[in-house]
Amino acid sequence: MSEPRRLAVKLLHTGARLPERATPGASGFDLYACLEGDLAIGQEPVRVPTGIAIEAPLGLDVQIRPRSGLSSRGVMAAFGTIDPDYRGELLVTMFVLPYRGPHAVRNGDRIAQLVISHLADAELYAAEELSGTARSAGGHGSTGR
Repeated sequence: MSEPRRLAVKLLHTGARLPERATPGASGFDLYACLEGDLAIGQEPVRVPTGIAIEAPLGLDVQIRPRSGLSSRGVMAAFGTIDPDYRGELLVTMFVLPYRGPHAVRNGDRIAQLVISHLADAELYAAEELSGTARSAGGHGSTGR
């Protein structure tokens, strides 16, 4: 097995925490809120600071993804891509679904996941035509329920 790729993480604020896997088999690293007080999350998107910045090597795809436990309660985190040349603080955009009331985020709460994968070496080009398939241009719901 090859050595894992390494990502540098800079702790920007007192109390900031390194992202960590909750279990050895977890695919994501938990991201923690880095706050001085509580933050109320409502239906309008709010950017929640994590207190960290990262340096990801070229060839890796780094994404912020929601936590399933929060999502199941109507507390959402927006997907986000961290470009390899970004060195600012990681912020997690959060909001609640309309059926629930505000959600309090406290310092140290697990608010999202950082998922890291290999970036596909791909190139896009303009084509006059695309090859046909059984589905063709059938969109949402076209393959059944």
